[in-house]
Amino acid sequence: MDRPLDEALDLIADRTGLAEILSDGPHSLFRFEEACFSFELRYTVHAPVADINIASGNEHLRRAAIRVLADLTEICDRIGAERLVVHPGHTWGEEMRGSAQAALDRSLADLAAIQQEVNVRLTVENMGAWEICFFREPAFLDRLADLDLGFALDVGHAHANGNLEPFLEQGEAIHVHLHDNHGSRDDHLACGDGSIDFRRVMAALPPDATMAVEPNSFEQYERSLEHLRRFLP
Repeated sequence: MDRPLDEALDLIADRTGLAEILSDGPHSLFRFEEACFSFELRYTVHAPVADINIASGNEHLRRAAIRVLADLTEICDRIGAERLVVHPGHTWGEEMRGSAQAALDRSLADLAAIQQEVNVRLTVENMGAWEICFFREPAFLDRLADLDLGFALDVGHAHANGNLEPFLEQGEAIHVHLHDNHGSRDDHLACGDGSIDFRRVMAALPPDATMAVEPNSFEQYERSLEHLRRFLP
């Protein structure tokens, strides 16, 4: 994110065949979509995170968030993106959790309807150890399945919540974020620098799941690739 989108894609195009674009800030696809057509890459897209909350109890803001995501699905289809990763939203306090939960339910139904009109597969990501966030436990998976929404497994988030194994057993993830930590904080370390057993993770993932490596720095990304390739067939 510290360089323009075209430079970032050029940097990684020699190292991978698939890139995930966080459509925010200097990589916003609403501003820089054309950069994607200069590379022979497969794409997944991560929805904006800075200003979007699909669990907002303010219906005007919730609807605006859904509109942004609907518009982004059209860009995803134009660039041939296979997955669009969405955060499940958050609440700012327990006294607002009920209304936020109801708002999230409406948003999930809206996303399910949008998915019927586009080619990109919408996937909802499990969140880390922040109490304000929704979707931290595997029980949420049933709601996604009922709406035929995809599941994006964030391995580091699950490990920080102490439930990576249940997610691997129950999740049927179609998309995966790979990074490491020591089980207490969402550190986004290089794969192999924390306590996650990536041999177990890679063996448990569905063979057709798309995967994105998501540590803090490019140097950690390269070390993650080296570590993960030990466990590929």
